Amino acid sequence: MAGRQGWTRDQLLVAFNLYCRIPFGMFHSKNPELIQYAERIGRSPSALAMKLSNIASIDPSFTKSGRKGLDGASAADKAMWVEMSADWEGFAEKSNYAISDLGITAAEEEAQHKRVSDYLIDDIQKVDHTGKTKETIVKVRVGQNFFRKSVLSAYNNKCCITGLAIPSLLVASHIVPWSVDPKNRLNPQNGLCLSMLHDKAFDMGMMTINEDMTVRVSEKVGDPEDEYFNSALMSFNGKAIDLPEKFQPNEAFLDWHRGVFFEKWA
Repeated sequence: MAGRQGWTRDQLLVAFNLYCRIPFGMFHSKNPELIQYAERIGRSPSALAMKLSNIASIDPSFTKSGRKGLDGASAADKAMWVEMSADWEGFAEKSNYAISDLGITAAEEEAQHKRVSDYLIDDIQKVDHTGKTKETIVKVRVGQNFFRKSVLSAYNNKCCITGLAIPSLLVASHIVPWSVDPKNRLNPQNGLCLSMLHDKAFDMGMMTINEDMTVRVSEKVGDPEDEYFNSALMSFNGKAIDLPEKFQPNEAFLDWHRGVFFEKWA
């Protein structure tokens, strides 16, 4: 299975899933998680690491920054990118099944996370399970976990506004809410890595992101004499956010946020 044989569909699903949820700095053959997955899919760690770099070469967010991955992306890689981008929810489900088939238990995966300092501790966001079937609940959890890992890894597990790097205090914040755009619920380009406070302010439209990727805080929010408000929110007004290494926020989504949410406070 290893060697020069072409990559199977399941192998590609696993590789693309890893591409989404592992920071660029961990795309190397000594990463314990890559070693584990490479063994399970019948590839060498270096081959899997190379595949992730090949995928980077077809990631528009990555190439737009002037960087380039390896030049070995195959037609199958490009087709998988198109498939993933067209249906994030379907990709999250299918790639999770491919990983499940490898026999890696949740305990094993968690153990790997603990051995890699760059990884965050899984923290599935809360959802309203009222009236949902067990199967639907599982799909929602899988999807939200995938979205969270993809967004946080893109921003190297740091709030893009403050630089806060405590995973348990970070949120994969939707730009266009989950309920508004089902097609892009799991699209990492519809996410920002924010601290809990700034996620709440962004979600309420008290702050937004300008076209030049700077923070914009409404002057109608808070009391100018409130020292905490000034230091925690207003002090970031006009500051450029730290852009992700992959899955840069989609301008159309940010434009929607400015026009619908922030407009209420403008």
